[in-house]
Amino acid sequence: MTGRKQDIIAYFRSLDRRTFMDNHTDDATRDEALSIGHGQTISQPSLVLEMTLALNVQGHHTVLEIGTGSGFQTALLAAFSKHVFTVEKIPQLHKRAMERLEQKGFQNIHFLLGDGSLGWPEHAPFDRIMVTAAAAAVPQELLDQLAPGGRMIIPVGGRFSQELLAIDKTPSGKLEKTAIEAVRFVPLKGKYEY
Repeated sequence: MTGRKQDIIAYFRSLDRRTFMDNHTDDATRDEALSIGHGQTISQPSLVLEMTLALNVQGHHTVLEIGTGSGFQTALLAAFSKHVFTVEKIPQLHKRAMERLEQKGFQNIHFLLGDGSLGWPEHAPFDRIMVTAAAAAVPQELLDQLAPGGRMIIPVGGRFSQELLAIDKTPSGKLEKTAIEAVRFVPLKGKYEY
């Protein structure tokens, strides 16, 4: 196990999931997705860790996160990258995640309220893109904003089951997709929702 992987796992274990939740805090230690209101969930912890490790984020990377949600995944990404640009569609979740993460002292997270499937073109290209909601198809806007040599993790498929994909963009711009596993995420909101 590499030192960086060990560091990510250790930091992940130090994160108190309850501090990212306003309800169901008694269930926070369970390895399952839980409601955070507004039809959204905080993903099961083991999957958050798995996706973070699959993204292979490095300290010099600029990361785009689609679906801030509770801010749990955001905190993990921000601890191991240079900048995280995170987009949330639901105003209440956007505001609450911003409050939580600012209270935790993060200064490298940039927040946007909007349609995450469109990305954040003003700050593209991104070395890494993490999508935490299911898309019917991979948004072309996100592929365009992924830097050559970059990687995206995204769940793609039907409303009730998806395939978690790793999409790598080669230095020449070719896209290579690898299926990681079957997953079930809440739907992406905006242009690419079902």
